[in-house]
Amino acid sequence: MDIRKVKKLIQLLEESGLSEIEITEGEDTVRITREVSKDSIQTEVVTSHPQQETPDNNQVRNVDQHNNNDLHKIIAPMIGTFYHSSEPNAETFVKVGDEVNEGDTLCIIEAMKMMNQIESDVHGIIERILVQNGDPVEYDQVLFLISPS
Repeated sequence: MDIRKVKKLIQLLEESGLSEIEITEGEDTVRITREVSKDSIQTEVVTSHPQQETPDNNQVRNVDQHNNNDLHKIIAPMIGTFYHSSEPNAETFVKVGDEVNEGDTLCIIEAMKMMNQIESDVHGIIERILVQNGDPVEYDQVLFLISPS
């Protein structure tokens, strides 16, 4: 495989946020992996400015009133693509500040053409949504922070 293609794959891996990519071209196979530290996710959550708006224009509530350690994490149970609603023009399942009950649908993760509903396992208030619509998600990636009530 051409070294330029390998460099392009590395660039694609870095830009996408994925931790692994494997490409087979004829008899050549290239697998590129990178370590994604869970500490870096925690650091991102702790150091992000609570008043900034996300690209979706979701309002972010002031999280200073809660210790981040007290927030419940909803994590991705699989690798796939994150969707915040059931259809492209439909209203989102949840927004920051919404109260959710145990069993409420929070999002959909598409994996291998299957749509998997991700449900809340606690009752509480959505404090942060850490993934944007259409983003690729990794196994065990934190998707939501919920203030349990």
